[in-house]
Amino acid sequence: MDAIQNFITNLHIPVLLIIGVATFIALFFGKSMRFIRLPSIIGFMILGVITGPSLLNLINDELRDSLSFLTEIALGFVAVSIGLELSFNELKKQGKGIIVIIFSESFLAFILVAAGLFILTQNIVLALLFGAIAPASAPAGTVAVIKEYKAKGSLTKALYAVVGFDDGLGIIIFGFISAITRSIISSGTGQGMTGLIFLILAPFGEIIFGILLGIALSILFVFIARKLKNPADIFTLLFAFILIDIGICKIFHFSLILSNMVIGMVIVNTQGRNLLRIIHLKLEDIMPLLFLLFFTLAGAQLHLGAIPSIGILGVVYILARAGGLMGGAWLGALVSNAERKIKNYLGMGILSQAGVAIGLAIIVKHDFSPINDKGAEIGTIVLTTVTATCIIFEIIGPILTRIALKKAGEIEESKKRA
Repeated sequence: MDAIQNFITNLHIPVLLIIGVATFIALFFGKSMRFIRLPSIIGFMILGVITGPSLLNLINDELRDSLSFLTEIALGFVAVSIGLELSFNELKKQGKGIIVIIFSESFLAFILVAAGLFILTQNIVLALLFGAIAPASAPAGTVAVIKEYKAKGSLTKALYAVVGFDDGLGIIIFGFISAITRSIISSGTGQGMTGLIFLILAPFGEIIFGILLGIALSILFVFIARKLKNPADIFTLLFAFILIDIGICKIFHFSLILSNMVIGMVIVNTQGRNLLRIIHLKLEDIMPLLFLLFFTLAGAQLHLGAIPSIGILGVVYILARAGGLMGGAWLGALVSNAERKIKNYLGMGILSQAGVAIGLAIIVKHDFSPINDKGAEIGTIVLTTVTATCIIFEIIGPILTRIALKKAGEIEESKKRA
């Protein structure tokens, strides 16, 4: 395999040729998945693994990093798509139950993972950090399956709400736990209380300012869009504002998912059907391509060599996180008297985990390594394990989402993408 990778590297294949060929092949890889009744994004990720560092190394780490803007654009559009499904009128129909579910699944995942890993490792810092990362989800996988199968119904609406809002709650949980655990690790170095209040309040600031940014940009978008008549111009304007939002979020470290989701929410709750219809039609055209590129690049990021490093710690994390999310969703739905299909199947649709979780793990590695040797060791363990377990969650997550929607009766065989 090394010889093949070296041969391919020495060919110096142009980047656009690699992207073009990968896009062409991914199209049919995705279509082939329908024969085994799997979402097309699984085919995209398989191709990504084949062309990534694990096998052919056509899309190596350096190339993938240089194309990270495509991933960010895709996430921005996914977030806006989620927001466009979060009509206040529809949320009112779901009642307070959806809020109960979001809190229940997020906090139960945190509790079970933290408890399980503390029992295993007897390391409170390590257990708390893994628990804090557990609620983070990957909305792209869930949304991609919903879009592909044109799912409709109360479970679909609940999934949009949960994957849209639980990242915000997850970031808040992580902010608190990160501050507390850094204080614990730093207690013997004289750094314990330095900036502790800032570390705790920072996640709130990032979320609040991200929301305000989304509101401001959406108001400006709506003001200009109302003056445009050409549907292509309206979509071009939306594209520009999504990129502006992503860029500002990167500068100030705001949540681009939350901020862009707010743009979609403001649009759907303030605008008439005509503008919404134009946006939805244009999104239907571009989202399949964005999903193809996003999940092919995501597959290239999945280093198969990392799987053996999961070990018993990774197994406990996977089982505890899955149990927490599914059990928490069930419990929240039970307490709030949600529909039976939401109670039974919502948890299956929210297991995907990728970018946000890996990003939080990178923060742990970055922030804890300089403190002391113990902090460096914890950072390495968290990053390695989360990266490896995300491979599992990114594979099983979309599959279980499809199964959940099918069992809930919100997709039919005739609605599957041809």
